[in-house]
Amino acid sequence: MSLLNQIKTLVHKDIRLEWRSKHAINSILLYVVSTVFVCYQAFKSIESPAVWNALFWIILLFASITAISRSFVQESQYRQLYYYTIASPKAIILSKIIYNLLLMLFLALIAYFVYAIIFKMTVAEPALYLVAVILGGSSFATVFTMVSGISAKTGNNSTIMAILAFPIIIPILILLIELSKKALMGMETASSTKEILVLIAINVITMTISLLLFPYLWRD
Repeated sequence: MSLLNQIKTLVHKDIRLEWRSKHAINSILLYVVSTVFVCYQAFKSIESPAVWNALFWIILLFASITAISRSFVQESQYRQLYYYTIASPKAIILSKIIYNLLLMLFLALIAYFVYAIIFKMTVAEPALYLVAVILGGSSFATVFTMVSGISAKTGNNSTIMAILAFPIIIPILILLIELSKKALMGMETASSTKEILVLIAINVITMTISLLLFPYLWRD
């Protein structure tokens, strides 16, 4: 079976398992909605665009950790051994990245629309803010999938995951906050080209590192 067919089969498997149980995605959606509601009960309204922006990314960050940290934890040792016999490690890590990418795009868009409805704020450039949300969801998916894969091979040590993710996620958050702030202020899209290109580059680099590193981890 070719690499592409292996990836398609594994992604289809993850989607079918998720659709069959729905427990995980329902719990994540409940987390997002309930967190936004609790913030609404605490603040009632947010007048400052900077606070509105920062609070949204905090909510999305912790939602992504909840959603993606279980990527490899839910796979039993016997299932991983079975994957080892039928698929290449590159297909496994790419399928996880693609599945988590789809999950995070869905989650990020739902979180944005729920947040925007409850906390009304005028976004001068909604299209650019939507680009920031999509890039943010994609970046969280690639980074946390890679870190989750490494953590799973070290006994699912949450400390290792936090240590590895922190230096990568902080620059991404800074770029996302800056990009979304420009969208809120109504600055032209051309002025945000640098942030967009850097975020895309980080995604590409993270995926490349995952492809290079995961096969060595998988052998263990």
